[in-house]
Amino acid sequence: MVVAVNIREPRPRVAEWVQANRVSVRVALDADARVARQYEVTVTPTVFLVGRDGALVGKALGTRAWTSPPGRALLRALTAS
Repeated sequence: MVVAVNIREPRPRVAEWVQANRVSVRVALDADARVARQYEVTVTPTVFLVGRDGALVGKALGTRAWTSPPGRALLRALTAS
């Protein structure tokens, strides 16, 4: 499952952006940045890969080519059962 977390932006602005960009993943709002602080997010985007057991599998800072062939291969390997 993919969940995007928006930090400190108003719901109407986020909703407009989600609709305009046809975002198909769930988007959670972190209005006061409490979650960002807990996860020590210092740059956006920050990607966390969390295993089915809830353990952190990986973390990437900045933009990555997740939809490229190597990016997809990495995600497949990390999410294999």
